[in-house]
Amino acid sequence: MSQRLNVTKTFKLFIGGAFPRSESGRSMEVNAADGSIYAHLCHASRKDLRDAVEAAGSAREKWGSASSYLRGQILYRMAEMLEGKAQECAAIIADTTESTLINARKEVAASIDRLVAFAGWTDKYQQVLGCSNPVSGTYYNFTVPEPTGIVGVIAPDTPSLLGLVSLIAPPLAAGNVVVAIASESSPVAAAMLAEVCATADVLPGTVNLLTGYRDELIGHMAMHREIGAISTANLSKSQAAVVREGVAENIKRVHIQRITDRQWYETDDRHSPWVIEPFVEMKTIWHPSAT
Repeated sequence: MSQRLNVTKTFKLFIGGAFPRSESGRSMEVNAADGSIYAHLCHASRKDLRDAVEAAGSAREKWGSASSYLRGQILYRMAEMLEGKAQECAAIIADTTESTLINARKEVAASIDRLVAFAGWTDKYQQVLGCSNPVSGTYYNFTVPEPTGIVGVIAPDTPSLLGLVSLIAPPLAAGNVVVAIASESSPVAAAMLAEVCATADVLPGTVNLLTGYRDELIGHMAMHREIGAISTANLSKSQAAVVREGVAENIKRVHIQRITDRQWYETDDRHSPWVIEPFVEMKTIWHPSAT
């Protein structure tokens, strides 16, 4: 009797609430610690990136105009669904990275807590970032934050899940939609997050996740005129230069951070509403206070 072969899973892209294969037909292998093939992932092309931006654009108005309460509920639902997949997700991270199972469980737990934190900020960050301005005259003057629109996210290689969640949660809390490029060296956790989004009432197109090679995609993301801001962390110097040169053409915001492994877990900084600030525009309103 022949030995049964395992059915190796192929993780797909997540665009517009669906799981398409790459239009290029390409795929990548993910190896386990013993060198065996653990899974396959779709290898996104620049056409897939454009499709993701188009899907995000179609969801932009609906997500941006949704009530803060609803956005908070959906982010909290993402945390609930990730909690349900916590053991599976931790096992995948431990199997496909150099992380131990204990550290992988810690990363998943921190990712869940991060989603909960920003679910709580959706209807509160406005009071922190906005203000009532003193003016001379019979007017009330208010400055209020509004979402930028489509935010491009370039996730760090490690921590693959926590890094991605930490970069997408603040823009989502503010009412932005996201097109994200997953960790290049450890992309399976992002594919798991896509499955979480698909079962967490996330509006189609609000979160779009691509797996592939960073150098093929970041230049096109930086130059895409429909993307209003880019958030990334721990890029190489050459990759950061590509992003900065690309955004210079259309003057989009770019938020490039250097974050250590320890800092990803610091709640005082990572859960702060000021992490949301790079992804909002400030609108000042004048209103008569007397006739």
